[in-house]
Amino acid sequence: MTDFAQNARAAAEAMRALFPPTPLQRNVHLSERFGAEIWLKREDLSPVRSYKIRGAFNAIRKALAADPKQRQFVCASAGNHAQGVAYVCQHFGLSGTVFMPVTTPKQKIDKTKAFGGKAVEIRLVGDFFDETLAAAQAFCAQEGAHFLSPFDDADVIEGQASVALEVVDEMGGAPDHMILPVGGGGLSSGVIRYLDAIAASVEMTLVEPEGGPSLTAALRAGAPVATPITDNFVDGAAVARIGASNFEVLRALDPAQVILAPENRICVTIGEMLNVEGIVLEPAGALAVDVLEHLADQLRGKRVVCVTSGGNFDFERLPEVKERAMRYQGLKKYFILRLPQRPGALKEFLGLLGPDDDIARFEYLKKSARNFGSVLIGIETREAAQFDGLMSRIEARGFAIRDITDDDLLGQFLI
Repeated sequence: MTDFAQNARAAAEAMRALFPPTPLQRNVHLSERFGAEIWLKREDLSPVRSYKIRGAFNAIRKALAADPKQRQFVCASAGNHAQGVAYVCQHFGLSGTVFMPVTTPKQKIDKTKAFGGKAVEIRLVGDFFDETLAAAQAFCAQEGAHFLSPFDDADVIEGQASVALEVVDEMGGAPDHMILPVGGGGLSSGVIRYLDAIAASVEMTLVEPEGGPSLTAALRAGAPVATPITDNFVDGAAVARIGASNFEVLRALDPAQVILAPENRICVTIGEMLNVEGIVLEPAGALAVDVLEHLADQLRGKRVVCVTSGGNFDFERLPEVKERAMRYQGLKKYFILRLPQRPGALKEFLGLLGPDDDIARFEYLKKSARNFGSVLIGIETREAAQFDGLMSRIEARGFAIRDITDDDLLGQFLI
């Protein structure tokens, strides 16, 4: 066993003072659906509902071993890392300062306060994370505090490796295939390093959101590069630049092992896991499950572990999740209708709707000409194919209509 594997085991054993191994559960529904043994490593059931507590614990534990007088720790985070740091600071009786963007949802602030109690002070600084990070690092330099990186840190990587250790221990050996989410790369690099250290032959698939493909960009460039975040819905994994230490491990991956998951499809997965299995997953926590359909042919007959990395889901986002899921499934569309300004025109249009078509949004925008007006209309239906019939009836009647469902620019302003 290599030093890394031994260190990961030492970290895992020390963690038992905080929490037992997270459950590894065979999921009957997914196993039957994909003809494989699908196991879920339920990191969403850790004390802070994510795996982030592992890296935070190990980094703080090792910092204290190196300097027992260090009692002040700092992090910058708007999510799971903040909660993990807060929980560990309270456990050790340390002083923690958590910097969060001013725009952080109240639910996340309240949870961080709850986990940290009196041990943690929360400072809201900056509209964007880069500003928050700069403030945290400046505070560290001024106060002589220890900065806790969310992923680009050897001790954090070592702590996250305990996920793989627990999987192998409980299964009595390595699975055939593991599927992991990837954001900054702390979890994925830790798991891969551990499996390599014990010489386990495991097929790996890493999943990142389409709106934040930092690993894909780094593999293409051969080094970490700044990547525009085009959709921050998967806030736990939409990272602009993968960690340098993490990429040193991940650079050996075949680009085909990294899959981009569309955000709207992830919403379908979140809804299915909630409604069918009663499992609450945050967007990043659903990434590994989301790509099972994509990998179905190569998973059949194998033992597969999906790491459900987090369950910190704000239920105020549920309407957005439902909306995006329906749009992905083709069950909801938005249109701009050019409606004649004459009596009976609207009634005539409504008569074209099928029995399962429902108007979910109707808003007059403006008169585009003396005799016509523009209307934003949202329509939901039970079967995606029913839109084909509706559009045929609309065109045959001569109404001018434009589908803007996938028009991101118009959607930002109108939807």
